[in-house]
Amino acid sequence: MVLRSLFCLIALTFLTLAAPLQAQDAFQRASRLTELSTADATRGWEAVGRLDMGPGTFCTGALISPDLVLTAAHCLFDADTGRRIPEERIEFLAGWRNGRAEAYRGVRRTAVHPDYDFGEPRNVARVARDLALVQLDRPIRSARIKPFATSFELEKGAEVGIVSYAEHRSEAPSLQQVCHVLERFGGVVMLSCSVDFGSSGAPIFADVDGEPQIVSVVSSKAEAKGEPVALAGELRPSIEELREALQESPDNVMNRGNALATGRDDGRLGAKFVKP
Repeated sequence: MVLRSLFCLIALTFLTLAAPLQAQDAFQRASRLTELSTADATRGWEAVGRLDMGPGTFCTGALISPDLVLTAAHCLFDADTGRRIPEERIEFLAGWRNGRAEAYRGVRRTAVHPDYDFGEPRNVARVARDLALVQLDRPIRSARIKPFATSFELEKGAEVGIVSYAEHRSEAPSLQQVCHVLERFGGVVMLSCSVDFGSSGAPIFADVDGEPQIVSVVSSKAEAKGEPVALAGELRPSIEELREALQESPDNVMNRGNALATGRDDGRLGAKFVKP
């Protein structure tokens, strides 16, 4: 099997940070990634899960309602063919940790940003539209799994956090409690958050009235001024556009008999990582 975690690598050498000293300070103040490998550590983050798209392919996603997962649009495309991945191949593993998930769900239908084009060159405009919704075949109703609210409160210099899966840490989520918004431009947010292959679709959180709320979704990793950065799309007004697009998407449940997910890994995370 081949591990092909869907994650764009964009060399954005033309981007400039607001001020070299400020940017350097932001990287120094960023916290380390912490693996959430126990039930206690994971508490409160169970609505973040791994989104598996077939043999060896995964992204990160997060529940924003009992049956809706927010992720990156490019996760729903086959990197080799450029075609949409069939819904019956997609499975959401809520709170996936050490071989088990809090809940397993198949997918009813999906929708990407109306203006997203997987085939266009990797540029700022594509990152800004790199958002998707995945509707599950059944809602997840559990006292332990609470969907996250979304917010548009995201300003340059803001302190944020991220929960993600990635290459070499695909069996448990990792939390970076503190990273920062370095810049905003053209609907794209540049962050000092630590991301890698498989982190696509990971939720960016901000503390809003004492609660973590999703303010952005990871699209790509890039480089600016010689420093690794994460790029994410702003949610406004894309969330409502996505909800409208989802209502127009074909319903996959009728096509596959509402089959239940088995929850077995089946060796899907195989031997070799290949950059998409």
